[in-house]
Amino acid sequence: MSDLFKTDPQVGSIFKAMVSRRELLAGCVASLIPDVKGDSRTMDQRISLVTLGVKDLETSKRFYVEGFGWRPVFENKEIVFFQTGGMVFALFLRDHLAADFQADPATFGRAAIALAYNVRERSEVDPLIKRAASAGAKILKPAEEASWGGYSGYFSDPDGFAWEIAWNPQWRLASDGSIYVA
Repeated sequence: MSDLFKTDPQVGSIFKAMVSRRELLAGCVASLIPDVKGDSRTMDQRISLVTLGVKDLETSKRFYVEGFGWRPVFENKEIVFFQTGGMVFALFLRDHLAADFQADPATFGRAAIALAYNVRERSEVDPLIKRAASAGAKILKPAEEASWGGYSGYFSDPDGFAWEIAWNPQWRLASDGSIYVA
């Protein structure tokens, strides 16, 4: 693995040098992709990382720490990583994220997307939405019975990213948080 991923004992840091999101991902991905012979390469059916471009990193970090109770596993002046089950959720300064994939920050848009957190019991939905609201979330849709047989509501984080808190009695949630469509 790259020297960038080795611990620097003097500063006790996980990384020896400041690295970009692209460098972090390239190092991780390169070590995970097996050599494949022939023309066909496919991806495993999973998502490794979700990155949100945020205006104010400290405000966004505070929201996810106080509103969700999450703890960062890595942070620097432009990015924060949270381990979320088998994947990583990242907050990255918006302008830096746009530059990372060579987009103009002035015209860099937001896709129509909603992130979701599924719970095991219907009774968990309202308290989680209330906690997010107390940390600064804007309620987009109060929790209610859903047409698909569950119960859910929506809020947005400080940067306007929509989150759904949902209980779906048709889906199974494993002890590690993995979700399975029944």
